[in-house]
Amino acid sequence: MAAPTLVEKCIEAATASAEAVERWRRLRRTLERLPSHLADQLLARLISRKLAFPSLLEVFQHSVEAIDLSGQKMVDGEWLAYLGAFRCLQSLKLADCRGVSSSSIWPLAGIDVLKELDLSRCEKFTDAGVKHIITIQSLEKLHLCQTGVTASGARLLSSLSNLTLLDLGGICVTDEALSSLQVLTKLEYLDLWGSQISDAGATILNAFPRLNYVSLLWTSVTTVPFLPLLKTLNMSNCTIDSIFNGPHPSGGVPLSKLIVSGSKFENAEKALSGIDFNSLTYLNFSGSLLNNFDFLEKMENLEHLNLSFCGIGNTTLETIAKNGNSLRYLDLKKTKVTSYGISVLAGAVPNLEYLSLASTMIDDSALSYISMMPSLQTLDLSYTSIKGYIYHGNNPVKVLSACSLTSLNHLESLNLEGIQLRDETIRPLSKLRNLKYLNLRSEYLSDSSFLTLASISGLKYLGFQGAVLTDSGFLSCVPHEDLKKLNLRDCWLLTQEAISLFCKRYPNIDLEHELVFQVNTKTTHFQNQVKQRRTKKEEPRGASKVPFADERIRYTIEELMQLQIVGEPGSDINLSHIPPELKRID
Repeated sequence: MAAPTLVEKCIEAATASAEAVERWRRLRRTLERLPSHLADQLLARLISRKLAFPSLLEVFQHSVEAIDLSGQKMVDGEWLAYLGAFRCLQSLKLADCRGVSSSSIWPLAGIDVLKELDLSRCEKFTDAGVKHIITIQSLEKLHLCQTGVTASGARLLSSLSNLTLLDLGGICVTDEALSSLQVLTKLEYLDLWGSQISDAGATILNAFPRLNYVSLLWTSVTTVPFLPLLKTLNMSNCTIDSIFNGPHPSGGVPLSKLIVSGSKFENAEKALSGIDFNSLTYLNFSGSLLNNFDFLEKMENLEHLNLSFCGIGNTTLETIAKNGNSLRYLDLKKTKVTSYGISVLAGAVPNLEYLSLASTMIDDSALSYISMMPSLQTLDLSYTSIKGYIYHGNNPVKVLSACSLTSLNHLESLNLEGIQLRDETIRPLSKLRNLKYLNLRSEYLSDSSFLTLASISGLKYLGFQGAVLTDSGFLSCVPHEDLKKLNLRDCWLLTQEAISLFCKRYPNIDLEHELVFQVNTKTTHFQNQVKQRRTKKEEPRGASKVPFADERIRYTIEELMQLQIVGEPGSDINLSHIPPELKRID
């Protein structure tokens, strides 16, 4: 791990606590000269640590260019009032900020440098707010996904002529509303998922000559017109008749990414005939209702293939193996493939980095074939029929099947959740040299397995759920310094006392367990009691419990000096310097 740079150390020190922030926040001139990329980092760190507040934003108004407040519940009209004064702000992300409304967005109206605005899932933002947004003529990227904007509000966006990205997902955009946006000829990215667009409305997409991304998922669109520059198309959960209907190049449209998860096809090969199969590198057919995947044989350059939740079997894997050299990602979760199918892939996918066989019918024999996939980095074998051992022929001696995985030198993530492994079967896992993520759930694992796994060098996450882990075994463990997160959910033998003691010993480990919340609650309650006792001890006897306000702050130094002189014998009283409220009325 590289040592932190000087800049990182400075930002860390400046955001260490609320007290640290108070020490430098008044250095307005210094902060105004702070380079934008450093100001962006400093403010982002303050936001992530919950140290930012509206008035603090003022010191950044001449330097910050990008602000991400996504998901911050405290953002409201007061925050936006300060943000409206930012002179260099080019990107503002307010996604999932529930306090943002149409009226609170008004301070942003007319900003002439803002290029990106994300209001996704701000439900209080409606058509009234769009009237403020359209005054920002510099906008190039606008996200209005799942807001309160209607088709009427969407029509108003036609005046934002510089838009290259427009996200209207989850909004009831109609064919008429889309037609009014034809003037946005610079659009390259258009998301219309969940809209009311029909096949007639889809023909309007021809009016956007630069489109390279279109999402029509959850719409009634069955066919898409020829779009010459399109690279990514999402038609998930649609009934598809034809992709790229109408005249198109003889070799097909050079689409690189196609997502049709959950879609229905009358004839898949016919529907996909308008695509240049050699250009496809990303294909997601997850949950699609298809019986025949023979067309995969024509896709020689696929790198990402998702066939999860499809009814495919071993025959489809034979088709995949024919063009497996370029494949890097393969998801076969919840399919009908068996260990025999995996044997077909052995040696045919040399560059495969991700493989999911979760909830399939494979057994321990598949592990020897998986070991012949040398580039694997992520492997999901959860909820399969693997037991952890295998018998060779008539030999009654058990052979640990996990030994086969030790040849995977690049394996970083291994998911074995829901497999009923026993203590003796997991020993080979400690020999995986680059493993960073390991997840297990088995009621047959005990203390000895936990002690072995928690001490693996390089392991950052360990899931050891549902195991028979005792307090003594838990507390006798000395986890490796690389371990950052420990998931012990459903380890029902552990007690609050053991968990509390472990958390005190290893505060840098994020521990997950049903009793952690109770332990934290008790700790907080105890700390509050200690603070109250200290406060009582510091109070002098007879101290008044009535709050005391020092009235001296209402007067200037000269006035206080005059009042002091008045109290001295023989002094000349100059009533003109005494505040009116202190003059005696006879």
